[in-house]
Amino acid sequence: MAFLKTILIILLVYYGLKILLRMFAPKIMGYAAKKTEQHFRERFGEFTNAHQGRPTTEGEVVIEKQPNKGRQSKDTVGEYIDFEEID
Repeated sequence: MAFLKTILIILLVYYGLKILLRMFAPKIMGYAAKKTEQHFRERFGEFTNAHQGRPTTEGEVVIEKQPNKGRQSKDTVGEYIDFEEID
């Protein structure tokens, strides 16, 4: 009898959680979406705010950051060796 009682309690808890999750899942997902959107706006809003300070015309190119002069170029890898086929 105790085994049957345990099985019924497990099934009752399972279906109760299933019903509760169906009721509250849209609210939880909406909250998570709002928090994610807010996080992205905070992180990437600084890039758009930098360009809003000065007016630009169409086609104008603006470079905000200068490259580091202390960094070495990766173009100088080594010598170029030309191989020829031997018949």
